[in-house]
Amino acid sequence: MKLENVVPWGRNLNEYKKIFVLSEEDLKLRILGCGDGPSSFNFEVTQQNGDITSIDPIYQFTKDEIQERIDKTSKTVSEQLRINQDDFIWKNIKSVDELIDIRLTAMNDFIQDYQTGKATGRYIHKELPKLTFDNDSFDLVLSSHFLFLYSEHFDLQFHIDSILEMCRVAKKEVRIFPLLDLKNNKSEYLKPILETLSNKGFKTEIVKTDYEFQKGAFEMLKVEV
Repeated sequence: MKLENVVPWGRNLNEYKKIFVLSEEDLKLRILGCGDGPSSFNFEVTQQNGDITSIDPIYQFTKDEIQERIDKTSKTVSEQLRINQDDFIWKNIKSVDELIDIRLTAMNDFIQDYQTGKATGRYIHKELPKLTFDNDSFDLVLSSHFLFLYSEHFDLQFHIDSILEMCRVAKKEVRIFPLLDLKNNKSEYLKPILETLSNKGFKTEIVKTDYEFQKGAFEMLKVEV
């Protein structure tokens, strides 16, 4: 992984709560976030005395390296959002300016927390589909804006292996959002993955959320383990 290929774009706790329909009780569980990147989710849950671990390949880099990358990409991403704002639903977030402010605030909170979080084991350089945690290490395992979304970049077997690995380390549930690919189509992998999980004895549910930014992306997959 090369840092120049990374487009850091962090979400906050409020968005995670809507994306994953997280209750206050959920936030008291042992949580693993897969692919959290420069989000402030970990920082904010920690501030509430939660038990949260985040994994991402970006955590192999230093604070200064990540900050430099954020600075370089934020302007470009902002410009593209203004050009393509008709491709998004401005319901939860009302404008491009509000979105940029939310993202930059989240990433700044992450940067300020990063070194402390790494030292205490909250930010760990790992990536799917192979985790080194023991079985049932976490109550709730989340994947935001990675699986299904990048269906053109990662094949069906990668998705199956990743979700089964998430199920292995989860004691209660796995939740994945969104179910669309980058072209706003339902991922072609969803049906075979649901069949695979059912054949292995997992109970699955497609849950409608109150969050939609990418057009049509308002559902998450919940897997009971």
